[in-house]
Amino acid sequence: MNTAPAFYPIGTPGTPWGDSERNQWLSRQVRHRSYESEVVSKIEYLRARFEVEEYGRLEYGDESFPLLAIRSRDWSDDLPVVLVTGGVHGYETSGVHGALEFVDQHAADYAGRVNLLVAPCVSPWAYERIHRWNPNAIDPNRSFRENSPAEESAALLRLVAPIRDRALMHIDLHETTDTDETEFRPALAARDGKPFEPGGIPDGFYLVDDSESPQPEFQQAVIAAVEKVTHIAPADDNNEIIGSPVVARGVIEYPLKQLGLCASITNAPYKTTTEVYPDSPRATPEQCNAAQAVAVCAAIDYALAHQ
Repeated sequence: MNTAPAFYPIGTPGTPWGDSERNQWLSRQVRHRSYESEVVSKIEYLRARFEVEEYGRLEYGDESFPLLAIRSRDWSDDLPVVLVTGGVHGYETSGVHGALEFVDQHAADYAGRVNLLVAPCVSPWAYERIHRWNPNAIDPNRSFRENSPAEESAALLRLVAPIRDRALMHIDLHETTDTDETEFRPALAARDGKPFEPGGIPDGFYLVDDSESPQPEFQQAVIAAVEKVTHIAPADDNNEIIGSPVVARGVIEYPLKQLGLCASITNAPYKTTTEVYPDSPRATPEQCNAAQAVAVCAAIDYALAHQ
């Protein structure tokens, strides 16, 4: 794993960024891949079997990004609702493509049993830049709250509002990468004028439960299914994963709503955030995508069996 820089190259240590620093940061962001060709085209391919809707549009400078969601074609008010989200952090690739793989390969298995609502790429600008933030240097996954400062988050909240109280399960698909330590955490510290405290990156898959309403058996059902596809992250010497106590094998907890995290946007009794480690020498991109898709299936299966 690469070593984090001694200081971030934008701003003055100890001083939060202003407009000048944010503009300097934005000027450094480069488009590396195409949301249109890599994501939208795959969603369009699924249109023959599912309903596809544009639930918003991001306008950043001269760029425009449609925000797309996929729904069950046989939607019924008598069925429970399952929500799948990916790409809240655009650089977390398997979250996006794992969600699409689930829809393509597994969603038909749940026809007539649940209503599926899938938002596979919540942050398309960040997907193209392989970044965590939107162009305003805001993390959408700390912004799921009323009057959100991130349009990506606000648009998803509007989409989900009608089913917020009807959702049975919500799974939010993420990755933890080596660049969290070498780029994104140092940038966060610099942006907020705080010291950067180096940490470690767990090697393997893990889950984040809601500390305010934990569902340990649900989390372990997902872990057991994913373990057949890829390895589970071990606890470190402090019995922690990324600084949080391990409450069960491969599981930590966060106060989801308090932190403004995506997994808090419904009142579903079953909710979780996946974290895959794509930089592991023990995992391929295909395994990472498959792990995300398998996690979705396991989460739905458990929720249906225990509703």
